Amino acid sequence: MNSRKGRSAIPTKTVQIPTTDGLADAFAAYPDHGERHPGVLMYPDAFGIRPVIRDLAGELAGHGYYVLVPNFFYREGPTPVIDLPAHIGEADRPALIARLMPLIKDMPPERTLSDADAYLGFLADQPEVGAGPVAVTGYCIGGLLATRTAATHPGQVAALAAFHAPVAADGPESLLRLTADVHFGHAASDLTPDALGELNRSLDAAGIAYTSEIYPGTVHGFTMSDTDAFGPAGLRLHWDRLLPLLTRALAKG
Repeated sequence: MNSRKGRSAIPTKTVQIPTTDGLADAFAAYPDHGERHPGVLMYPDAFGIRPVIRDLAGELAGHGYYVLVPNFFYREGPTPVIDLPAHIGEADRPALIARLMPLIKDMPPERTLSDADAYLGFLADQPEVGAGPVAVTGYCIGGLLATRTAATHPGQVAALAAFHAPVAADGPESLLRLTADVHFGHAASDLTPDALGELNRSLDAAGIAYTSEIYPGTVHGFTMSDTDAFGPAGLRLHWDRLLPLLTRALAKG
């Protein structure tokens, strides 16, 4: 286990999480205080753990959370699973996605849910994490993994947030199992208003507290500052929605 001080004096460490298929490497960031903090499981996008993800986790930790970010492609090897340029432009994206798509297709729900059990168990066991419910967040494919995790751990996950994510990829009926407070922030390039209405009707049927909206002027990947998709206004709105959600939901627990 390696430790270092990250941005804004947020302690960070690399950890190994035992799973049914081996060890998953993960990144953790948490406040530099003696007390315990609410836990947040953060799934990265398909490009995985890298400086921009570490920055997002560190910023969230600075608001008083222990943030655990797993490498969900750990079966292929430790982070980085594939080599990435410092900035992912449109010219780079097709080749990178072509390399990642087979890995994504090799992640059926039962496999990712087994991993989620391990991630949540590890999170609960950390001495810096307080007792009580946790939150799950995710970006892109990580938002789908976060949604699956929340739907199958109703007693443990109190808040779910997903950004530019295919949250209904498992079918609208999958959303009916959600009990957490939810925020979905969709890219304008990913979802039409009609599709948003259909998705939100599924959330209405689940009977949960939620917000689900299209972020104006955004494209898929708008939270990621190391890509051409980045939108500063979209990232700010992401924080404006995420932080109050976590405060409300985790305080209730």
